Amino acid sequence: MTSITSAITRAHRDERVARILITACGLVMTLIPFLIGLFLLVKGTDTFTVFHHPVSEFLFSGEWNPGDTAEGGGKIGSAMYIAGSLAVCALSLIFSLPFSLASAIFMTEIATPRVRRLVQPAIELFTGIPSVVYGFVGMTVLIPFLRKLFPMPFGFSLLAAGIVLAVMIYPTITTMAADAMTSVPKSWREASYGLGATRWETIAHIVLPAAKGGIVTGVILGLARAIGEALAVAMVIGQMKVFPKSLFLPASTLTTAISADMGGAMEGGEYSAALWTMALLLFILSFLFIFIIHTMNDLFSLKGDKR
Repeated sequence: MTSITSAITRAHRDERVARILITACGLVMTLIPFLIGLFLLVKGTDTFTVFHHPVSEFLFSGEWNPGDTAEGGGKIGSAMYIAGSLAVCALSLIFSLPFSLASAIFMTEIATPRVRRLVQPAIELFTGIPSVVYGFVGMTVLIPFLRKLFPMPFGFSLLAAGIVLAVMIYPTITTMAADAMTSVPKSWREASYGLGATRWETIAHIVLPAAKGGIVTGVILGLARAIGEALAVAMVIGQMKVFPKSLFLPASTLTTAISADMGGAMEGGEYSAALWTMALLLFILSFLFIFIIHTMNDLFSLKGDKR
């Protein structure tokens, strides 16, 4: 009887210890993003509090010439980097979304289970390829091909960056869209077929509308990865500090500017503060994407409950 009591006591003690450890790990991992955000907030606001630049100059001005000293006095207009980031993200989405939706529809609605078991791991392999590999392939294969195909003076261009990013976000959108389509009840498809609808009518009018919440989530997650990608984009975009004027000319983005200049900027100087402000902007955009995902999911869930 004593041994049974002691065993029960040890089990309860082990359970309490495990609960405390799991709770502590969860709290630590929850706090890390907020600590990163607090650090970026402290470093990123120096542009406005220490060097007294207005937010409007940072967001809307195209004059980029920050001073590399603690005295400041330069220009920190990052509009050309913001425009470059938005243009690259838009291009990557335009290129990737049709292929992602087509692949998701093929895997969930057309392919046999055996074919899907082959196709899905192949698509998921894209996520494991390092960014430097994408960038290197873009430099050695894509850029020479584009230079032959289009009248491009350099090959390094907004178009090349958009294509590379499209390949990088393709598995994210495809996987999320396929999971959303798979979750659509089979009875809905059967009811559609019972009413005389064809397979394509069922996909267009039943499956895709029902799965649009997951598809939108995949698109936003893909954009979040695209806007934060630095290495692969830096290797193919050309990193010219100008507003994006053409698909066939070099440009620059927030991430490429940070990765290229942060190492040479003096700590505590205006240049470093401006780069930290760009990093803070990227962090805010990431949180904005997460907020949009939750808002869209809640909206679609509410519409589903009403139905």
